[in-house]
Amino acid sequence: MVRKTRAAVHSSVRRRRGDPLHVVIVSDNAETLDGLQEYLQRAGVTAHVTRHLRAPVLDGAAISAIVLFPDDYPLAEVEAAVERITRDRPGVLPLLVTRNPRGFAALATGGGARHLLTIIPKPAWGWTILDTIRARVVEV
Repeated sequence: MVRKTRAAVHSSVRRRRGDPLHVVIVSDNAETLDGLQEYLQRAGVTAHVTRHLRAPVLDGAAISAIVLFPDDYPLAEVEAAVERITRDRPGVLPLLVTRNPRGFAALATGGGARHLLTIIPKPAWGWTILDTIRARVVEV
């Protein structure tokens, strides 16, 4: 039996074997929302979209990951949303897709569940986002 180190266990989000991936996409760009949602759904992922950082869909019980495009929003609102997600939803993978990864790197440091935050630099294609989610959300 392979044993995971403590760091390996904490660097991934768990879901029950056989449960489908449920992803919420947050962007203020309709093309981004539609395109990524369509790609993920074709890949068998349940994908919901919203333009609001405080949308009720972000509190759904079955969410595996939240894909956030932070460049569309004021920095303070993004920071508050990421802080809320990592505090209130430790079993959800927050994934930021941004033109400015260094500008959001501070969100990925620190204590608590924040180390689960993943940042992908733009341009990012659907398969890159999906592969990252699949790599970080493991079945148990």
